[in-house]
Amino acid sequence: MAQAKTGDTVKVHYTGKLDDGTIFDTSADREPLEFTIGEKQLIPDFERAVAGMEPGESKSIQIASENAYGPHHEEMVMVIERKDVPEGLNPQVDQRLQVQQQNGQSFVVTVTAVSEESVTLDGNHPLAGKDLNFDIQLTEIV
Repeated sequence: MAQAKTGDTVKVHYTGKLDDGTIFDTSADREPLEFTIGEKQLIPDFERAVAGMEPGESKSIQIASENAYGPHHEEMVMVIERKDVPEGLNPQVDQRLQVQQQNGQSFVVTVTAVSEESVTLDGNHPLAGKDLNFDIQLTEIV
């Protein structure tokens, strides 16, 4: 049977979990994820794990945070005063917002805390600083 290799377009079902067992993403209730190995569409270690697999094969892998979304940088966490929140915006914990800097660049932040006086925003990727565990099943080499 053929093994998946760089350049192959493949379809996989996967479940991504944190070390505590929390599922952060899964394809279980949708179509398999389709991607081409080596085109850097996914985390490189995920692509490398699929290379060498045969259709129907399953495996579990762990990707260290530094090889996934990197470390969590405290300098990307900011606390703003509630009076500086745009009028009409009612921030909620886990809400994702697009923020525009003075230089015109914009980026996405996650609201991590809300109080009467302030709102805490985190500019890190939500999975930064976390090791990722994936259960992968190669369903097809297209």
